[in-house]
Amino acid sequence: MRLQPLPPHTLSPELRYVHDEIANVITSSQGPVVMMNAEGALLGPFPPMLHFPQFGIPALTFLKSLDNHATLPKTVREVAILTVGGAFGSRFELYAHEIMAAAFGLSAGIIASLAAGGRPEGLNEQEAIAHDVASALVKGHVVPASTYHQAVNVLGQNETGELIFLISGYCLIATVLNGFDMPAPENNG
Repeated sequence: MRLQPLPPHTLSPELRYVHDEIANVITSSQGPVVMMNAEGALLGPFPPMLHFPQFGIPALTFLKSLDNHATLPKTVREVAILTVGGAFGSRFELYAHEIMAAAFGLSAGIIASLAAGGRPEGLNEQEAIAHDVASALVKGHVVPASTYHQAVNVLGQNETGELIFLISGYCLIATVLNGFDMPAPENNG
């Protein structure tokens, strides 16, 4: 870990406001995922975002828009996110989204395969196309025309756009997490 979590009492009023807003959102949406330490400092991608607010706050705004305007089924989102996490080997991203994917009903086998960078058996049509789009993008490839058209046919035009931005957002998170070597909580079993 290259940056330490920032206890809330050490933050400027402006950053404390951002911290508290994040804490309120994650407390209601992340369930069993440990996102704060015993001091109340945020974990995962949030310490880098608070250490470098000139970049972190705009990134948070973008990421928040992905949640605020989400229309894709939760399992489809988690397949895409775990495909990104598996490709990047992003420890915190995998930790958090393995838990969330299980909570939304993806099987342990599907989750394990995605986290290992594989293409699991048992995905439904929407989940499979989300994986294919994410897999192409995390390899640095253009999404093939046939894959893009299949995504539009299966998910819809707007939902395919949402999927591509979602994948982009989680590539951003994975890069931040890996760049600053941010670990998963040690008590994640």
